[in-house]
Amino acid sequence: MSRLMEKYKKEVVPGLMKEFAFKNVMQVPRLKSIVLNVGMGEATQNIKLLDAAVKELTIISGQKPVVTKAKKSIATFKLRKGMPIGCKVTLRGKRMYEFLDKFISLALPRIKDFKGVSGKAFDGRGNYAFGTKEQIIFPEIDYDKIENTHGLDVIFVTSAKNNKEGKALLKHFGMPFRN
Repeated sequence: MSRLMEKYKKEVVPGLMKEFAFKNVMQVPRLKSIVLNVGMGEATQNIKLLDAAVKELTIISGQKPVVTKAKKSIATFKLRKGMPIGCKVTLRGKRMYEFLDKFISLALPRIKDFKGVSGKAFDGRGNYAFGTKEQIIFPEIDYDKIENTHGLDVIFVTSAKNNKEGKALLKHFGMPFRN
């Protein structure tokens, strides 16, 4: 069992039950999944960039990503329906908690001029989205072996009913929100 999974059961659940006056343990919001997404618009010209992104996302998540394809054609972007334009991976269970632990304790502190994550990136249903400008904040990525830097979207999907519960859940896990 991972460190954060134990923390959830021993500290987070009792803390949230007290904070929101839940009567039942099943009312406590939990982390359902973490989705990592890389959008590569440049992949329309150079498909090798997408292959590198898939390899890097595999290293970061420990799971093979799915290549996402364009849903419709857009002439101004030289994009046709069905062209590969990115990749994503959905983490659940043990891998999800291991990634969250690595993300909070190792990756976030490596961001240049980091003062905490924004508390405004919630969607109204307790889910949180965070975008990084570079994939090199993750310790597994070897800086010398990457061809180009690209962004990475990290979406935390929770069972919270609103933003307040979702933010409290992530705060209890140790997510550094700025005031």
